Amino acid sequence: MEIIDTPFEDLKVIQPKVWGDARGHFFESYSEAAFKAAGLPTDFVQDNQSLSASGILRGLHFQAPPFAQGKLVRVITGAVLDVVVDIRKGSATYGQHFKIELSADNKKMLWVPAGFAHGFLTLQNDTIFVYKVTGLYNKESEGGLLWNDPELGIDWGVADPLLSDKDKVQPSWADFRTPFG
Repeated sequence: MEIIDTPFEDLKVIQPKVWGDARGHFFESYSEAAFKAAGLPTDFVQDNQSLSASGILRGLHFQAPPFAQGKLVRVITGAVLDVVVDIRKGSATYGQHFKIELSADNKKMLWVPAGFAHGFLTLQNDTIFVYKVTGLYNKESEGGLLWNDPELGIDWGVADPLLSDKDKVQPSWADFRTPFG
């Protein structure tokens, strides 16, 4: 398992070592030892899974302190454009975004620490997206950002994705007040 730094402090891309042959493939999707060696959290409390058709956008979401969550995200089938926005006030990358394609084919994972708003756009039908979280969900602590806010400058590659009612009315960056610092 290779843990790769990004330009964002604490945000990591994880590329597992994959062993394949005519029967299929095998890889470790999580290794406590590798995470500890990289200084990443290892106390996950819940695994979540979603199934989506192509063109579904979920996000940009976060949990505010004291219920903030770190997430280890990956795709089992299909593909997503995974996007995070740094909402840690005082961070060198505050207000900037990072995006990466996660797919069943590339098997990449992303470690998203607390203090990032997170979302993804499904690129294929029947995409199964999974994530391990370091904290339990708390409705009163949920927050978000408007997915298509021009100030964030995120190119999702689509103009009109299918959104939840909640995601259509998230606050703009100009109206957002971060709970992280």
